[in-house]
Amino acid sequence: MHNLKQYIINVHYEDFQEKVLQASAQRTILVDLWADWCPPCLVIGPLLEKVITDYNGEVVLAKLEVDEGENMKIAGRYQVRGFPTVMLFRDGEEKGRFSGAQTAGYIKQFIESHSG
Repeated sequence: MHNLKQYIINVHYEDFQEKVLQASAQRTILVDLWADWCPPCLVIGPLLEKVITDYNGEVVLAKLEVDEGENMKIAGRYQVRGFPTVMLFRDGEEKGRFSGAQTAGYIKQFIESHSG
């Protein structure tokens, strides 16, 4: 059984630079920008968590709730228009994104095609 906690982290505006941008120099970081009032966000959350476990720590899921604190500033910085938006970071840069609830197969394909 995998220890999910080491692959899934909560991030906030204050630690985004460290936990996402800097950390993406070591491994791929998938950022889930979500809100609890957003039904598709609640659908994709468990799928993202399931897919992440298959990577055994090579990919980390960083969950950012946009309505918490100053987190909406991150959505603004990256011009996110709808939720959920999932962004993939590597070496401090955004390498790709998708919006809306997707299948586990789609998520895996997205990670594979953007993290190389």
